[in-house]
Amino acid sequence: MFLYITLGTNDLAAAARFYDAALAPLGLARRATEKDEVGYGAPDDSRCRLWVTAPFDGRPATVGNGSMPAFTAATRAAVDAFHAAGLAHGGTDEGKPGLRPHGPHFYACYLRDPDGNKLSAVCETPASGTLVSDTPD
Repeated sequence: MFLYITLGTNDLAAAARFYDAALAPLGLARRATEKDEVGYGAPDDSRCRLWVTAPFDGRPATVGNGSMPAFTAATRAAVDAFHAAGLAHGGTDEGKPGLRPHGPHFYACYLRDPDGNKLSAVCETPASGTLVSDTPD
């Protein structure tokens, strides 16, 4: 559905340190580094799907109230690692990792990056690691 998502920053170096660390447990890495932006993507995708950038208009970046990208995590441990790495690299806690009421296996965490952008990582795989089918046998 989305080609990419852009988040604004007022300190690109701090944002890059945060995203480099927080996205690594999710299998995402920095794939582009430009003067005013960094781009992240999966190793099997030819595009950067997340860009963190100084605003094009030159004005300060501000937080989008009600905006929150949610990243897919393969395991609950990856959600935990995303949260821990984000906190260790300038992020702030908005909700510790745990089950949420959005489904029987909706394991998520919430944090804010150094600029205040709210993020989430979500794993919908049961704790046993096996996928549950939505269709009857």
